[in-house]
Amino acid sequence: MDISKRLKQIRKAKEISVYKLSQLSGVSETHIRDLERGDRNPSIDTLAKISAPLGLSLSELLNETDGVSYLNENEKTLVECFRHLSDDKADTLLAFLKTLA
Repeated sequence: MDISKRLKQIRKAKEISVYKLSQLSGVSETHIRDLERGDRNPSIDTLAKISAPLGLSLSELLNETDGVSYLNENEKTLVECFRHLSDDKADTLLAFLKTLA
């Protein structure tokens, strides 16, 4: 896994500047740029600080599965609620959502 490329890809996909990520995470801009270029290897602590403002858990940041989509807060809430539904209610909700799309 190339964490440097992944970090940059996610940051850009979320339209967060290095400056903004630095402000939100408490990790210096220079350090973030070094990480994204692959000039430094991040510690777990640094990755945890960076993942939170990106709206990801540390495991999501480290997940290298292709085709992963990054959920915003509303989408995360929908998924969490969906997981608590019975199978019948989940099927009904899916059918309803398909009519809206």
